[in-house]
Amino acid sequence: MHIRKQRLLTPGPTPLYPPALQAMMASDLHHRTEDFRKLYRSTLSSLKEVMGTENDVLILVSSGTGAMESSASNFFSKGDKVIVCSAGKFGERWGEIAKAYGLNATILKAEYGQVVPPEQVQAALDAEPATRGVFVQASETSTGAAHDVRSMASIVSKTDALFVVDAITGLGTMPLDIDGWGMDIVIGGSQKAFMIPPGLAFLSISKKAWARAESADLPHYYFDLTKEKKNAGSGESSWTPNTSLILALNAALEYIKSVGMDKLVENAQLLARGTREAVMALGLDLFAPGSPGSSVTSVRAPKNLDSGVIVKEFRNRFNSIIANGQGSMKGKIFRIAHLGYFDFADLFAVISELEIILNANGFPVEFGKGVAAVQKVYAESAVGNQEAVKV
Repeated sequence: MHIRKQRLLTPGPTPLYPPALQAMMASDLHHRTEDFRKLYRSTLSSLKEVMGTENDVLILVSSGTGAMESSASNFFSKGDKVIVCSAGKFGERWGEIAKAYGLNATILKAEYGQVVPPEQVQAALDAEPATRGVFVQASETSTGAAHDVRSMASIVSKTDALFVVDAITGLGTMPLDIDGWGMDIVIGGSQKAFMIPPGLAFLSISKKAWARAESADLPHYYFDLTKEKKNAGSGESSWTPNTSLILALNAALEYIKSVGMDKLVENAQLLARGTREAVMALGLDLFAPGSPGSSVTSVRAPKNLDSGVIVKEFRNRFNSIIANGQGSMKGKIFRIAHLGYFDFADLFAVISELEIILNANGFPVEFGKGVAAVQKVYAESAVGNQEAVKV
């Protein structure tokens, strides 16, 4: 009760990979030297390997929103007709970016906790064949839901539209076959499944997208991706890079390659499954039961209990940091993340803490019931023999 380790359980920033932090200590490296060029080329190569693409991959010094904005400003022209799939706060951000750049956006809106079905995208494209782009979140972390981007990609790839995917929390938590499915622009961020601090965004860009860039007329300067591509070919960034974070990313990517991207995804999926089983065992309701993602699990707070109280109790009692709901969901849901340097031992602790918090705030629970559900998921996945598991 007197020593309390911090546990970071939010969907970004996420727990950090210790060797990546150690790598940052070598950041007194000049970015216009061959030593840096070697590091940069290695990082870009590893990033392509981990993302599983032959498309160009670029790194930007920004949050993920910078890559979202650059995907609009570099590949579209004012007045272009686009489709925005909006199922939460980050889908709404796509709409705001489209508006800021004068794009003519059709908003396909789903209620929080739900997703935009691929059939609706198909119908919107049929209604407007001149559509130039479709924007979507792979994983909508404000609600815990995941879009069916594979089916969407199959639909969009048959048209002239670019398929632009915010996979900032999707990379490393769900299968994403960028080349095989035909996703033109896929965006990631450093502070998510890649286990390093905030400050870097990256995106893969298809040949179809680069061809569009030649005629796009929206203004851009810092986020000039054609210039960034040219400089990356020489092992340099266009502007002063965040050397310390690139060192960290390079180390984290080596770790991810050693584990395997498929195993990183499986880890997130198992943690998400364990969390869902636990909260349901405790009598709580999932917020996005129809299309749950693996980056974060969103849980409805018990009746007459503000989710903000649960968030504060995690911090005050255990120094554990979870996330409240966003926008209209603030006070109604709480969110527990599963990405980054996060394992089952962390989840055992989190669910145990949740049991104590619920009980202390008038929602009786049977201590150990939620933890037992997580243990069962772990044992089944680790032992591989469900009949032998008696939790």
